[in-house]
Formats: sequence, C-alpha cells, structure tokens
Amino acid sequence: MTLALSIPKFDCMDHQGGCHCGNIRVRLALSKPPEDNPLRACTCSFCRSHNPRMVADPGGLFEVWADDWSLVENYRFGTQTCDFLICRRCGVFIAAVSEMAAGLRAVVNANCLIDRERFKSVAAVHDFDGETIETRLSRRAANWMPAIIRR
Repeated sequence: MTLALSIPKFDCMDHQGGCHCGNIRVRLALSKPPEDNPLRACTCSFCRSHNPRMVADPGGLFEVWADDWSLVENYRFGTQTCDFLICRRCGVFIAAVSEMAAGLRAVVNANCLIDRERFKSVAAVHDFDGETIETRLSRRAANWMPAIIRR
C-alpha cells in the first residue's frame, strides 16, 4: 500500500541542503521567505558546541532522507524527548526531531541549507533549563514544524 502525502509547495520558499559529505539530504518548505523566519539557539551544552541557527515553521514541512541510514546518528540526551540527527561521517548536525501526538515535528539547523545566507536574522538565544517535560513538548507542538523521515 502506498500512502499519498500532501506536501506543500511554496515555490521560492523551498530550501534544499544536507550534511557536508552528502549522505543526509533535506528539503525545507517554508510558508514565508527565509528573512521572515526567526532563528533560535539555546544554551544547552549540545547547542553551544555545535552553534546551530535553528528554524521552524509550523506551516511548513521538513523532509530528510539519507543514502546510508547507518551513517545517521539519532542522538538523545537530557530529557530524551527528541532525536538530534547527526551525520556520523562528516559530523554535521541537521535537525532535532520529536514524536508528538500529531506526528513528527522538527526544528532544523539553517546552517545545513544550501542557501543558508538567506536566513539573516540573528538567532535569539533561549534558556530551557528548568522547563518541565510537559511544557517542553507543548512548546514544540506549537512551534516546531511537521516532519517526514524517508527511510
């Protein structure tokens, strides 16, 4: 049985990218131009060491696939509530993905996109220490974007 997925097409707001070695590839469909999407960063030790500029559009869609899924690390730490997708070959951090009641949701590292320079806003830094798991999952459900992992 083949499932037909409704994938939004936003013309000039489609963005391609992936990891440095090319094993992981992504498509990010946004509902507005990159300049109008706020970027975020957090103060956790993972984000401080990778320096990502995270973007999510609840009205958009994130898709990820890989040539070799054995080279994709699903790293979990802290609250164990999301997977950080990292290429084992080149080390690039792609996105964080969380399973929600409404399906997979993600926040994407804009630095992995080919047109990363179009995402010009300065990342707003957030400190999520002390946030309850319920609050964290609620925030993600509201702010992260739908995601499809193509295996």
